[in-house]
Amino acid sequence: MDSDRRPPEESGTPRRTRTRWVFDGFIAGLGTASGTRLVLGHWTDSPFGPVSDVMLERPDGHRVLLAPDRRTADFIAGTYSFDEVRVEPVAVRVAAGCWAVSSRSLSLRFVTGRRGPLGLLLSAVPRFLAVRPWWIAVVDRPARVLRGVRTRGSAGGGRREWYGARDLRPVLRATARFDGVDLGPPAPVAPAVRFGFGSTPRGPCVVRVTTTVEGPGTTRAGGGAARRFGGRWSRGRRFGGRRFGGRQSPSRRLKKDR
Repeated sequence: MDSDRRPPEESGTPRRTRTRWVFDGFIAGLGTASGTRLVLGHWTDSPFGPVSDVMLERPDGHRVLLAPDRRTADFIAGTYSFDEVRVEPVAVRVAAGCWAVSSRSLSLRFVTGRRGPLGLLLSAVPRFLAVRPWWIAVVDRPARVLRGVRTRGSAGGGRREWYGARDLRPVLRATARFDGVDLGPPAPVAPAVRFGFGSTPRGPCVVRVTTTVEGPGTTRAGGGAARRFGGRWSRGRRFGGRRFGGRQSPSRRLKKDR
């Protein structure tokens, strides 16, 4: 009888999953004599394609995010904490250790030097090992003791993060203007920035890093497998072939500087 038949299972019923997003590139952190601290994320490979963003904290504690598009801004603002979000193109050029970052609000120039002992040590760790969450957990405590930084922790939106550092170079000199105001010469990143989880060494530097963000996601039962982007897996659409503020991604140039 029809009354004895069980209704078919609805294939569209959502179920909870854990999603991972992988960002491969560079993080530059530096303070300024004015007290403003800046953190640049320059990602040559990410779920959103090549992309760059800047997190900035003023001396009064006001935290600003500069992101090139709304999708990137929403993801970063869902992971970190800000008082103000500005969506504006962020262009990055790198050549022979000279970095140039520009947006409507910011003009930043800095020069990196040779690797020190820590940079040599990090660059000697094979990439496949450096990006593993279990390895990052192992080096988290020494990183806190020796450099005052964290390599793993909880972020906003129920997310977790792992920072797999693979190189480090000091920033030797820098100039910066924000909203038309000169921020002064480089200085230590002190006090520490307050964007949530995420830290940068006290001394101005550029870190070669693979950042993994894991958080809750929803997919339909019986849905397809995660898709690949940049050689990694992510549950989401692939975004590739983006340009840096009208310029091609400088990843090939970066390889020459390592």
